[in-house]
Amino acid sequence: MREYAIRTHNLSREYDGEVILKEINLQLERGRIHAIIGPSGVGKSVLLRLLNLLERPTSGEIYFDGKALKENNYLKLQRRMTLVFQKPALFNTSVYENVAYGLKVRRENRGSIAEKVEKALGIVGLKGYKHKRARDLSGGEKQRVAIARAMVLEPEILFLDEPTSDLDPRNVAIIEELIKYINREFKTTIVIATHNMFQARRLAHQASVLFEGRIIESGNAQEIFTNPQDKRILRFIEGKIIF
Repeated sequence: MREYAIRTHNLSREYDGEVILKEINLQLERGRIHAIIGPSGVGKSVLLRLLNLLERPTSGEIYFDGKALKENNYLKLQRRMTLVFQKPALFNTSVYENVAYGLKVRRENRGSIAEKVEKALGIVGLKGYKHKRARDLSGGEKQRVAIARAMVLEPEILFLDEPTSDLDPRNVAIIEELIKYINREFKTTIVIATHNMFQARRLAHQASVLFEGRIIESGNAQEIFTNPQDKRILRFIEGKIIF
């Protein structure tokens, strides 16, 4: 039987009367990589913020572990999830201080923080970087610091918003391998928003295609890419629509 980390029912979001997302229905399987695919400005980032509880929906419901949000402890849910933004918002301090920040907010002891930061930096391949100034790093290294800052909190669900959009091919490959490693080794449920259908095909077990504020197709990622049911997806694959 499939276990769903998150489900949504008719989730909608409006800003000042403008509909951004309309009746979104998702089923995100636990321990899988799920890609939210769509062109820029279609609402992918808004959807991630709703799922990560950084925003409230205008209407609709979100279910965690089969329970409606109102039946769950809001703060405990937030502690189980982290979001890595498209552009890493790093402090002008050392890599160590950036990665340790969330643990300090949680008031963990110094020894535990040091141990967890070392582990997180090892996961992202930056163990020798802890004393370097985070803002002096390359774009790919900054993104890995941001992922380490998320992973140090040991999330059950990791949200990634366009994590490779500004990176060169080498760093794209590094980040993609890191995403697969985190999912494989820690069984972390990962939700990645991307405009790159080819990246989604390389990474995702499941995919949902977002177009004009609606999910137009959702299911097994490889099936969507090889045999799409919606003609707009087929047109994209053929190069007639640019996401």
